[in-house]
Amino acid sequence: MGEQLDKVKVALTELDLDAIAPAVKEALDDGEDPTLILASMADGMAAVGELFEKGEYFLADLVLAGEGMKEGLEVLEPHLEAGTTGQKGTVVLCTVKGDIHDIGKNLVATMLSSAGYNVVDLGTDVPEDKVVDAVRANQAGAVGLSVLLTPMVGSIGDVVSALEEAGLRDQVKIAIGGACTTQELADRMGVDALGRDAVEAIRIFDGFFS
Repeated sequence: MGEQLDKVKVALTELDLDAIAPAVKEALDDGEDPTLILASMADGMAAVGELFEKGEYFLADLVLAGEGMKEGLEVLEPHLEAGTTGQKGTVVLCTVKGDIHDIGKNLVATMLSSAGYNVVDLGTDVPEDKVVDAVRANQAGAVGLSVLLTPMVGSIGDVVSALEEAGLRDQVKIAIGGACTTQELADRMGVDALGRDAVEAIRIFDGFFS
C-alpha cells in the first residue's frame, strides 16, 4: 500500500475525522487510483469493525467511523466510475413503518456502502409498499429492516407478506436488526437473518450475495 493510501486507512481506523477528507484529497492529488483509495477506506472500516468486536471500540466509535467514511466519500465519489461503490449488489434499507429511529440503520448503510454495496436507503417509518417498489425499481437482491420499538415488529411481517404478494420474495434475502429483535422473532417473521450490529451486517449481506 502506498504512503497516501496508508494515511487514508490509518485516519479512518484511528477515528481522526479532521484528517480523513484531507487524506483522501492528498491521495487523489498524488495520482492514486480512486478505486484503491476506496479500498483503503474499506480496509479502515474493517479495522474499526475488528476493534469494535474486540471491545476496544464502542457503538459511539462506530458512529464516528461512519461519519468519517461519509466525509471521505464526499471527496472521492466524483472521481469514481458509476457503479464502483455498488459492485457487490443492491440492498434496500429502511426503518419499518411506525418507527422513526435511524442511528443503527444509518450506520449499517454507511458500513455496507464502504464494503461495496449499492444501498437504497428509504429512511424511517417506511410502509411495506414502498419497500416493494424500491426492490422492484432497483432490482435489489436483499432488504435490511431496522426496528427498535417492540410494538412495531409486526411491520416486518407486513414487508415479508407484501414481497410475497408481489412475487418478489424468492428474489430477495431479508435481514432484520434492532434492539427488540431476536432469533425467535426472525424465525416467526420468516426472514433470512438477524443482525446484532453493523459489523455483523456486512458478514450477513456478504453471505447473501456470495
